[in-house]
Amino acid sequence: MDTKIMVVDDEISIVTLLEFNLEKAGFQVITANDGKEAVQIIENENPDLIVLDLMLPGMDGIEVCKHLRQKQITTPILMLTAKDDEFDKILGLELGADDYMTKPFSPREVVARIKAILRRVNIISEKAEPVLEEKEGKLSFGDVEIYPNHFEVFVRGQLLEFTPKEFELLTYLTKHKGQLLTRDQLLQSVWNYDYAGDTRIVDVHISRLREKIEENTKKPVYIKTIRGLGYKLEAK
Repeated sequence: MDTKIMVVDDEISIVTLLEFNLEKAGFQVITANDGKEAVQIIENENPDLIVLDLMLPGMDGIEVCKHLRQKQITTPILMLTAKDDEFDKILGLELGADDYMTKPFSPREVVARIKAILRRVNIISEKAEPVLEEKEGKLSFGDVEIYPNHFEVFVRGQLLEFTPKEFELLTYLTKHKGQLLTRDQLLQSVWNYDYAGDTRIVDVHISRLREKIEENTKKPVYIKTIRGLGYKLEAK
């Protein structure tokens, strides 16, 4: 089955440009020009990844992102923004976007970013014939259990929803338990792109992880901040 990409932007020229380049790269592409239309199509078509413009008429990208995450739709979201406003980027990430790019951008870079996101969440390979398997390869610490092959995280026995980027970051931290990981290290390993020191993206995702796995986010037991350096996952 073809990997399906949803492109949402009110600038027709950008939609046409991305559609051409994504289809050339072998993806199936569906499009929308406003937020409300996008939500309806996403719920019906179940795309594998969403390229979502921040500034949309009626229902903007932030509202679309928030709506999807509230509906427990964890499809990866690559947010596009023409703004240089840090607030909008960080708000998008806090509401569940997995990555962002600032306009103007190179279509080749967008395609590369999409392939990297899909590769990291194993969507391309998992769209092949399903294979029944036992829950093996479990990662765990404290009262958190992670099943990478099934994209599942149990916290204190309860199955919780994680976005693909949250899941990947938590898995990486778990595989490096007890190690100090700098923000730049996490950017390079988890996001796999040069954000020119934009480490706030790491802080936002760490904050979201703490909200899900820590009983008290003000006194985290697992994900410790090493002031001025980075983070460390401690397994009690």
